[in-house]
Amino acid sequence: MAHRVSARLPDFPWDRLTSYAEQARAHADGIVDLSVGTPVDPTPEVAQAALRAAADSPGYPLTIGLAETRQAAVDWFARRHGVTGLDIDQVLPVVGSKELIASLPLHLGVGPGDLVVFPTLAYPTYEVGAALVGARTLATDALTALGPETPRLLWINSPSNPTGRVLPKEHLKKVVDWCRERGVLLVSDECYIECCWEADALSVLHPDVCGGSHEGILAVHSMSKRSNLAGYRCAFVAGDRAVVAELLAVRKNLGLQMPGPQQRVLAAVLADDEHSLEQHARYAARRATLRAALEGAGFTIDHSEASLYLWATRGLDGPDCWATVAELAELGILVAPGAFYGAAGSRHVRVAFTATDERVAAAAARLATMS
Repeated sequence: MAHRVSARLPDFPWDRLTSYAEQARAHADGIVDLSVGTPVDPTPEVAQAALRAAADSPGYPLTIGLAETRQAAVDWFARRHGVTGLDIDQVLPVVGSKELIASLPLHLGVGPGDLVVFPTLAYPTYEVGAALVGARTLATDALTALGPETPRLLWINSPSNPTGRVLPKEHLKKVVDWCRERGVLLVSDECYIECCWEADALSVLHPDVCGGSHEGILAVHSMSKRSNLAGYRCAFVAGDRAVVAELLAVRKNLGLQMPGPQQRVLAAVLADDEHSLEQHARYAARRATLRAALEGAGFTIDHSEASLYLWATRGLDGPDCWATVAELAELGILVAPGAFYGAAGSRHVRVAFTATDERVAAAAARLATMS
């Protein structure tokens, strides 16, 4: 094989956890897997009913998506997040947010020599998308670190994966203004916006942030966490009308289409808040249990005011993240090392609270033996 695309990409980080997962599985009471934030609770009935009703779907779906699906996204933005002035031609359904994030630089013509910027501690897929097209990258939380250089694409992520940090309105507005002054496309990953615990997260599309104009900005949203739909791959991107139109033009040629039944499901779950509030309450209880157990075992929880994770450390002078991963694996608990998300995470671990109540209780009991 003359040219291997995979050679451009970073090593898949989760492969490095394999031996620790094996060790955790050897625990007498089984593994408590808190490494990946994958939903374990049932897909809500509103989604299952919509899927059953749409099961007869013989024709090709359209890349642009059903009008009712895009309208449901517009209505959800307005009802739940105070976003005004959004029209359905500014919304595009996508097959999972990770696919959109990874392919966005390619689909928007970012290439070698261009700069893609993402947070210091970040979801690894921002870097993957840049590496795929040969773009340069910079991990920074400070716009001043860019000096006179103008990036092609700037990612922000609030609430953050992995830290759970929520960016305040003033910071978001500052980033929007900075990008507009320089003609930089700003893309906000907001997939955890309905997983807030100690702070309220604003969308970059909120009028107090964007000034009532969506020019130069996109927001990425997913139903995986809010609605236990990770297996359905239901997500969407919304914002700048011209950028959405360009994405649509490219994706039509590539045949990137959300399946028709999933489009019906997406519309149904966006229109229903009750199931997401019930799930929010489940996660809140699990979060409280794990936080108390981690703190009792000597951990400090940084940020973590939102998202589905606790960003835990035993201090700057404590063990590095891999030593903590190993120690917890001995207890049958698997967590993610902070180094997966950037060098600044080398003393932290990311602890998901998406496991069942029984497994969360088991983790708390095991953590109590560390204190």
